[in-house]
Amino acid sequence: MWPSLLLLLLLPSPLPVSGMDDADFPHLGESSQPLNRACPSRCSCPRADTVDCDGLDLRVFPDNITRAAQHLSLQNNQLQELPYNELSRLSGLRTLNLHNNLISSEGLPDEAFESLTQLQHIYVAQNKLSVAPQFLPRSLRVADLAANQVMEIFPLTFGEKPALRSVYLHNNQLSNAGLPPDAFRGSEAITTLSLSNNRLSYLPPSLPPSLERLHLQNNLISKVPRGALSRQTQLRELYLQHNQLTDSGLDATTFSKLHSLEYLDLSHNQLTTVPAGLPRTLAILHLGRNRIRQVEAARLHGARGLRYLLLQHNQLGSSGLPAGALRPLRGLHTLHLYGNGLDRVPPALPRRLQALVLPHNRVAALGPRDLAATPGLAELNLAYNRLASARVHRRAFRRLRALRSLDLAGNQLTRLPMGLPTGLRTLRLQRNQLRMLEPEPLARLDQLRDLNLAHNRLRVGDIGPGTWHELQALQVLDLSHNELSFVPPDLPEALEELHLEGNRISHVGPEAFLSTPCLRALFLRANRLHMMSISAEAFLGLPNLRVVDTAGNPEQVLIRLPPTTRRGPRAGP
Repeated sequence: MWPSLLLLLLLPSPLPVSGMDDADFPHLGESSQPLNRACPSRCSCPRADTVDCDGLDLRVFPDNITRAAQHLSLQNNQLQELPYNELSRLSGLRTLNLHNNLISSEGLPDEAFESLTQLQHIYVAQNKLSVAPQFLPRSLRVADLAANQVMEIFPLTFGEKPALRSVYLHNNQLSNAGLPPDAFRGSEAITTLSLSNNRLSYLPPSLPPSLERLHLQNNLISKVPRGALSRQTQLRELYLQHNQLTDSGLDATTFSKLHSLEYLDLSHNQLTTVPAGLPRTLAILHLGRNRIRQVEAARLHGARGLRYLLLQHNQLGSSGLPAGALRPLRGLHTLHLYGNGLDRVPPALPRRLQALVLPHNRVAALGPRDLAATPGLAELNLAYNRLASARVHRRAFRRLRALRSLDLAGNQLTRLPMGLPTGLRTLRLQRNQLRMLEPEPLARLDQLRDLNLAHNRLRVGDIGPGTWHELQALQVLDLSHNELSFVPPDLPEALEELHLEGNRISHVGPEAFLSTPCLRALFLRANRLHMMSISAEAFLGLPNLRVVDTAGNPEQVLIRLPPTTRRGPRAGP
């Protein structure tokens, strides 16, 4: 059991960044027999080479640490300095964890690490360093100096470290002036570099060519100098979101040499066009929350391997995505166009598209061929547009045989659309103006599992006989916040979750749930129920019922469940 325990003891919490390599963690080795040795007061020493003084509120570096120590954890204490004479004794250290203390640069002498010639992992995140150590051991593999106040690093802080793989410097105060051009010279194995949340104004030059992940988000970067990314041919992930990049800060060569790039995040910048020179290896491109007004096919020609394109919250308007603009992206899987002022579904979308996300636009009509070019769509989101029933053609969805999820919430529909794909699993129609439900639009939807009709204007008399008849697989039905005066009859037999909150229901009779023997959760809060309003016989034959929520009614509702029914939690008023 010791290896798993030691992993928890020695690593800082939380981890520096997501996606760390296995090589970022200390090698714990095989268990060794305990020696006759003293352990520092209040610390634990589960192995001969391990000293754990985590979270002891220590203000002084502990004495009596064995010279055999290879793994020393002092995280989550109140240390302000590291005494050179104590540290120099521990020449066999491989892991030093100082995460979350009060250590300042003055408390970390330049010679502190000179004798630690075997050190591989150092964690000094969440301290008070204003400058990085001038020298770290050549043996280092992982260095975490995140969440300090570091304004300057030195050539030998991270330079000349042939085994160094991961460097974490995020959440500091580094400007380009504090990052020397030879900062990583001689460290040709670094795969992960995190410089996010600093004060960089341009992408640093002379970055290691071995990089696979580069985090530069949340800086002040307005420019990527020409050639700054020309050697990073192994880079797979590049994070540049939340900066100040403009079109003039990039050129056609900025990304063109990144022959391994798969993920590029340029969201939350000031771009007005899609960058040129995108590599064909790119699979995910985030361009949301820029100022893009036009998407040109020529800019996407090189990125023909793109699978996910996110363009939400730009300024495309009615003409920013012309027919054929996305034609080069034959393998595109997902297209996000949330909040772009689009007044129609973009024409000539890639045929293999599987997810089209278009909420919060101005789409007012769906014609018979508007979606015909994308027969493979599995998800279509048109929520919060301006769709009215009279302008949704009865054949608008005819070719979408693969569609599984359709979101039409927040429009102006007064009745259910006709011709819905028979393979639908999820249908969201909340916050429309539905005034009637008829059997025909729901016919043949025998695979539908989740139907949301909340926040409409439905009354029980507006629900036609047989409306639910073919919904044989329906498990979740939301009819909350309508104008229902009692529980609608003949609900689907497979129903497990029924939302009726926020209606005008004042009575629940003994026959209310005869058709729903699988019901597990029932929500009746905020209706007009009074004491004794719910018949005890209403719950006969509901052996799986776990939740009955009647909170927010005029009076506390007494529910008498029969002995054969297992009573679940009930929220009270």
